[in-house]
Amino acid sequence: MILRVHVVPRAARSEAAGLHGGALRVRLDAPPVEGAANAALIEFLAGRLGVPRRQVSIVGGLTSREKQVRVEGVEAGAVRRAFGL
Repeated sequence: MILRVHVVPRAARSEAAGLHGGALRVRLDAPPVEGAANAALIEFLAGRLGVPRRQVSIVGGLTSREKQVRVEGVEAGAVRRAFGL
């Protein structure tokens, strides 16, 4: 499954914050330098979806706030339940 994610770095804490233009909005406590926010996003999504980090990868938008994230082994219903969508 491919998720569209809108990332907000340097937040007070990491959390899902609803939708932003059809994408899942994720606030991250990591700064957007040297891949820290990307690593935090992978860690956050893997934890919330209950999958190993190796099953989560960013396939588009590495340097953008708008990202496409591939999550292997998870269906759309599980994503909706995990994030209350």
